[in-house]
Parts: sequence; structure tokens; C-alpha cells
Amino acid sequence: MWDKLAGFVAREPRAFDRDPTTGHVTGSAFVLSPDYRSVLLTHHAKLNRWLQLGGHCDGIADAAFVATKEAYEESGLVRLRLLSTEVFDVDIHEIPANPREAAHLHYDVRYLFVAEAGALKVSPESHALAWVPLAELDHEGTVESVRVVVRKLPHWRPRLGL
Repeated sequence: MWDKLAGFVAREPRAFDRDPTTGHVTGSAFVLSPDYRSVLLTHHAKLNRWLQLGGHCDGIADAAFVATKEAYEESGLVRLRLLSTEVFDVDIHEIPANPREAAHLHYDVRYLFVAEAGALKVSPESHALAWVPLAELDHEGTVESVRVVVRKLPHWRPRLGL
């Protein structure tokens, strides 16, 4: 996925814009609970699925910044800590067509955070927020692009000192 993302950004001058005719880069945040046992998910209003926090770059060519901004805006938390500046995951997925735009690809660049302070507050972009235990993510009701945190986190723990 990293090579596909790099190729897209190299050939598409508007990769970080919100153009559904070309697809675009998005930034996402896997926000872990302070005990590292749960991940914060949002029940996305438009897609009607439980997903990690995140959103469109809207012209900002800094996916880590976008992931951070979106995590704050969508969670209500007042202090998050980015666990590594290294990209945690890249996921390329299709967004279905809707009345405003055709189906298109999101080149989602994902980072790993831990929540440090604040109370959850649902944003207008979602129906609900929930701390979901990592052990409960590995079932059919959770999309594979979210379950990746369960698969990858054990490999990251030593390098993050967790």
C-alpha cells in the first residue's frame, strides 16, 4: 500500500485536495486508551460504520497534522500524544458513490496516538463514540481496515516502549 500511496502522490498534483475524480489522501488516528487496551472508534454518520477517527486533508499536505486535528475535532479529547511520527498503517479503500460525488479512493495515512485527557464528545460527523477493547475488534462486525490495529500493535509495542 505504501508504494501505491507514493505513486499516487508523485503523479497526482492534487493528491491532498478533496477531488473525487482523482481520489485523495486522508489522515487517520488510531487513538488508544491510556492503558493501551482499547481503541476509540466513531460510528461514522455517512458511512454507517464504526471506524477510526480521521478525515480529508483538504489541501494540507501533512497527513500527521490532519490525523491529529481530526482526532481532536472528532473525539472531544483535550490532550492526545502521538506515539510515533512514523506512519502506523496505509489503507487504500473505495468510498461509495453518493448524491454529491462519484465513488473514489481514499489513500488513508494512519498514525497511532494515546489519549491523555478529556471527556468524549460526539461531533456532528458521527452518531457515537466508543472505547472498544482491542480483544473485541477481531470479529466479523468490524471492518478489516480497523482490525489492522490488533494485528500491527504487538509489533510496535517494543519500539514504542509499551
